[in-house]
Amino acid sequence: MKLSSYDLDPETKINWKVFSLIAPFLVEHRIRIGFALICLVASKGASVSAPFVLKHIIDDLSEGGVSDLVLIPLSLILIYGFARFSMILLGEIRDTIFGRVTERAMRKIGLKVFKHLHNLDLEFHLERRTGGLSRDIERGINGISFLMRFFVFNIVPTLLEILLVAGLLFYNYGAPFAVIILLAVMAYISFSLATTDWRTQFVRQTARADSKANTICVESLLNYETVKYFSNEDYEANRYDNSLERWESAKRKDRLSLLGLNSGQALIIAIAMVLLMWLAAERVQDETMTIGDFVLVNAFMVQLFMPLNFLGFVYREIKGWSANIENMFALLAVEPKLDLNTNASDLELARGVVSFNCVSFSYNKNRPILREINFSMMPGQQTAIVGASGVGKSTLIKLLFRFYDPDSGRILIDNQDIKKVNINSLRRVVGIVPQDAVLFNDTILENIRYGCPDASEKDVSQAIDLAHLKDFIESLPEGLGTIVGERGLKLSGGEKQRVTIARTILKNPTIIIFDEATSSLDSKSESMISAALRDISKNRTCIVIAHRLSTIVNADKILVLKDGLVSENGTHSQLLALKGHYHELWKIQARQ
Repeated sequence: MKLSSYDLDPETKINWKVFSLIAPFLVEHRIRIGFALICLVASKGASVSAPFVLKHIIDDLSEGGVSDLVLIPLSLILIYGFARFSMILLGEIRDTIFGRVTERAMRKIGLKVFKHLHNLDLEFHLERRTGGLSRDIERGINGISFLMRFFVFNIVPTLLEILLVAGLLFYNYGAPFAVIILLAVMAYISFSLATTDWRTQFVRQTARADSKANTICVESLLNYETVKYFSNEDYEANRYDNSLERWESAKRKDRLSLLGLNSGQALIIAIAMVLLMWLAAERVQDETMTIGDFVLVNAFMVQLFMPLNFLGFVYREIKGWSANIENMFALLAVEPKLDLNTNASDLELARGVVSFNCVSFSYNKNRPILREINFSMMPGQQTAIVGASGVGKSTLIKLLFRFYDPDSGRILIDNQDIKKVNINSLRRVVGIVPQDAVLFNDTILENIRYGCPDASEKDVSQAIDLAHLKDFIESLPEGLGTIVGERGLKLSGGEKQRVTIARTILKNPTIIIFDEATSSLDSKSESMISAALRDISKNRTCIVIAHRLSTIVNADKILVLKDGLVSENGTHSQLLALKGHYHELWKIQARQ
């Protein structure tokens, strides 16, 4: 299970390795980063100088009186205002400069992971949940933003300011002041980190309870009709209330633990301030320090501990986000099992002859799917592949697309082994109309144009005509601009299938595959799609994976798969005459 910022074991440590993973993406912006660091140092210099200017203002006012306000104190007030303004302005400039670096790194890393995932083999994507992958990427990219923003803009500046203040107090007022400051900061940090580790369990419990309550709420509302069918409104309300009760209990513990954290932090600050004020007050009485020095010490304390108030939150979040970044980079470490051979020469297409030579394959070594399959498919002909479910029909197509490689044997296109050619050139010449026609949540036009994004309007119009889609599109109020919904759910099965056919036509492949393209359609839709298939199969190598044998009676060649072998092949009439497996399948479907 992947970690999120609210799903951490209290013992989890910050993974500092993630900074080395991010570093290569930042190095190219080293000049910009250097300038941002200069602004950072200058900003902190202005920050620590402001209390000193304030000290001189107070000393001058206490010594010279109000009548001298127009003279020296006024200039000091202007300098104080400039110092405060410079601190803020330099901080904003730093944030702006470094923000560009962070955003560019986020963009490059996100793009790299996205491309890498598309290069991984089908097996990886079948084993992983797409939603989980998208969350890993999203959390990882957001983690980079968080780490850079808080580490560079919060932790580093605060540590730098602590060192500067301690050094200045030591130089101007002696070791006791610097020691108290450093001990207070160390105690504050140690207490904050330890308490945050302890209260992480309550934060996690709250998040899980909230997620559970939200899940129950959404599921119940999505299944509104089912709830009504069984009159289970009270049952659902009780389930939801029980989840909210657990959330309330977890939230109470979280709030109380936060009270303990804030109270402890306030106590440490109060003790440190009392000690420093007491020490400063004694020196003011001894006249070794002025009233301005007294105010300066107090100002430094307030200035130091304000950013430290967020330490517990930042610490907990850094632990979570560093884990999320590591998860994202772990995706980049996954190597595809297939040798994609992207630098190989392109497939040189002549006719489009497809040959399977002694091809054997299994998803699991204990269960072979194909065993030394041999056959060829010729251009201008329609080759149908039939057989019982699970016999390996669709597996042949996955092997042809090189989603997998055969365990043994070769697949050839025009006598070229597909393992030895550039995989992109292979997939450009092979098109498919899948059984499950999945569309993007976009317009009909963009879903068709996906087959060839650079296609002209004329080419799109021709694809629509060949797919017998024109009348349907003209019947829609918004025509080609109609949004099809997520996965095309706003269209019927036949309409989605014809959009998919148009998309494949626009791709203009030499080898075209129909993977049970009419298996779940009504008779009218099947008739229209069968007509579309006949139109686009001309002069192409056409492969039809069929469940309904009635759809392939006119095929030039029918291959019958059984027990991982091609048990029979021939035309429809020839196979019926053999009285074999095909004849049995035909009789069963005829009875049905």
